[in-house]
Amino acid sequence: MDKVCAQCSASFEITNEDLAFYEKVSPTFGGKKYLIPPPTLCPDCRQQRRLSWRNERSLCKRTCDLCGKETVSIYHLPTPFPVYCNECWWGEGWDALSFGRDFDFSKPFFEQFNALQHAVPRNALYRKNAVNSDFCNHSDGLKDCYMDVCVAGSEKVFYSKWIIDSHSICDSYQMVESTQCYECSYSDWNSNCSFVKHSNNCRDSHFLFDCDGCHHCFQCWNLRHREYCIRNEPVSPDAYAKHAQDILGSYGKMQKAWTDFQRLVEEKAIHRDQRLTQCEDCSGNLMMQCKNVHDSYDIMNSQDCRYCYDCEGMKDCYDAYEPAFNCELQYESHACNRGVHTLFAHVSYDVNDVTYVDSCHNSSDLLGCVALRHKKYCIFNKQYIKEEYTVLAAKIIEKMQATGEWGEFFPSHLSFFAYNDSTAEEFFPLGEKEVLRRNWQWREVRDEVPKVKKIIPAEKLPDSIDDIPDDILNWAIECEATGRPFRIIKQELDLYRTMRLPIPHFHPDERHRRRMALRNPRKLWQRKCAKCGKEIQTTYAPERPEIVYCEQCYLAEVY
Repeated sequence: MDKVCAQCSASFEITNEDLAFYEKVSPTFGGKKYLIPPPTLCPDCRQQRRLSWRNERSLCKRTCDLCGKETVSIYHLPTPFPVYCNECWWGEGWDALSFGRDFDFSKPFFEQFNALQHAVPRNALYRKNAVNSDFCNHSDGLKDCYMDVCVAGSEKVFYSKWIIDSHSICDSYQMVESTQCYECSYSDWNSNCSFVKHSNNCRDSHFLFDCDGCHHCFQCWNLRHREYCIRNEPVSPDAYAKHAQDILGSYGKMQKAWTDFQRLVEEKAIHRDQRLTQCEDCSGNLMMQCKNVHDSYDIMNSQDCRYCYDCEGMKDCYDAYEPAFNCELQYESHACNRGVHTLFAHVSYDVNDVTYVDSCHNSSDLLGCVALRHKKYCIFNKQYIKEEYTVLAAKIIEKMQATGEWGEFFPSHLSFFAYNDSTAEEFFPLGEKEVLRRNWQWREVRDEVPKVKKIIPAEKLPDSIDDIPDDILNWAIECEATGRPFRIIKQELDLYRTMRLPIPHFHPDERHRRRMALRNPRKLWQRKCAKCGKEIQTTYAPERPEIVYCEQCYLAEVY
């Protein structure tokens, strides 16, 4: 079935397998299955809509509306709803059922659901088990971390995302069990490395691409189990030490080395068409141990899924962003860990058989609920017995079918966040005029003037880390690209000195933007293997200059 996206007018296909999935996950009430219709939006616009409800990095300080303490929040003032600090929101000092209300069949579902969302208190930030890590979001098990997203079981991690069981990491993305790393991405089990991408089990190395089991390597690519190499050529330990010592610590020399390395990777490195590890019948990129997973990216240990992103432990799921840990039968969900039969759900953990829920946990059999915990058979935060729940849920879905709301995720124009504060802006950037034309929100970003001894333009910083005084902790640095002021924290400075890295010249948001820009698009193109000429699907567009091999040619060349 061919369809045209109701938002962007792009053509997209609905397969028989898709239709079978929609039927499989459709809920049953009173013995009748209420079929989820095929989507009206293309996969990209559906993902954009989900991400418009997610704010990862735009944080502010505000007062908890219950206890009065200052807290860090993803919700910028003013808000129509109360915002509670973590301790109060998870505490017993309030009851979400007290906001319960009857469903009004004369009004649309989303209008009433959004009114409930605006009444119920919201959690300031998604963070658990954190020590001295107030500015971290969607994270668990942290100590001495700062400005991170999706970090777990880690210590002294700064300005990073998707870091697991690691220590002393800065400005990095997607790393596991690593120590003392800077500007690394998609790289696991590394130590004392900087500017490393798609490289595992490496140590004491800088500027690597697609290397494995290497140490003391500098500006290298496609190497396996090598040591003391510069630009893929072997050198003596003394020559390596002299070369590294000459460059490390100097901002100018490090920047030139980075620019030169990017050119080398583009011109000389071999790139895999799709990074699929231990996968069977899969398409997408950056997958591990998956089976029958298609059009999905950054996903592990999953089966029978499509259009899933940044996920782990998924089975029979479509259109999901960032759920994990034994999820099954999810559709149009955002950050719903350990959820089974979870439909149109937002940041809800350990839930079963729920439909259109927001921030509900350890619950089942809910429809149109917000912030419920340990509840069952509730509609719009009102408690029912099973028989009442079944009858009313069926009637509400029939009403939604009549209004065209059934089968759609929460509309972007009802999001709590300005579009430019949301994760959607990262993947689908739009200008202010276009955002407002779509009737979505936009927020003017104004940085607070830092209370510091002085503000120094980044280009006037000393070139060498050896010449940076301790007093830099009392300065603000003016970003070279955006002019926005930023500060250096002590743990960050300690890491730069230990690793002999220069002080960055760009604001953390700008560094993040540039890091994300280096990711390949989450899209597949047809092109030919540069070695054997056969047709391949890859995240490298045909006009890009990189050397791209099919899996067979890549493995034969690299291994």
